[in-house]
Amino acid sequence: MIEGHCHCRSVRVTVPVRPETLGDCNCSLCSRIGALWGYYPVEEVTVSDPEKKLVGYVQGDRTLTMHHCSTCGCTTHWSPIGRKSSRMGVNMRIFDRSVWEQIPHRLIDGAIW
Repeated sequence: MIEGHCHCRSVRVTVPVRPETLGDCNCSLCSRIGALWGYYPVEEVTVSDPEKKLVGYVQGDRTLTMHHCSTCGCTTHWSPIGRKSSRMGVNMRIFDRSVWEQIPHRLIDGAIW
């Protein structure tokens, strides 16, 4: 298991393994937060938020919720809304750099959506 956390360590995210690739999305939101997404089945990700610091943000098409820590502002992950999606995105930048720096990045052209 690999654990990452927001800057203030209030929110922790645990995944079973490193992803094979990272998604680098250029949509208006992802390009501003600078996330590198690792994708996992929902049941493989554990989010720990004992102090209830997570805040959700739903944008535009209402297909996913972006989650960030209300104390330090770090985006930790996104989760699907109302559709039968079995995957979620985890911001790999909340993990130690050694976990993700050698993983290939692939451009996701979210700007055209």
